[in-house]
Amino acid sequence: MRASCLAVAMLTLAAPHAHAAMIDWQAELQRCRSLRENVAPLLQAGEGISAVGRSSRSVRRCIWIQRMAVRKKIPGAEVW
Repeated sequence: MRASCLAVAMLTLAAPHAHAAMIDWQAELQRCRSLRENVAPLLQAGEGISAVGRSSRSVRRCIWIQRMAVRKKIPGAEVW
């Protein structure tokens, strides 16, 4: 009885995290493409992607999204 109550409690706590991990890949990739267009002038001016990435949390997230999408072979994924 005690173990089953503990198991139910653990499932209840873990359920929201399982839903939070789902990513809409196409929407994220589109957002990253538009962000890349905004960052392109900085890169062309000589700033490295690491310097631009440190300055913006959204750029770091897009770099991560791009890497994961390429690794998972999501259609439309490109290497930065």
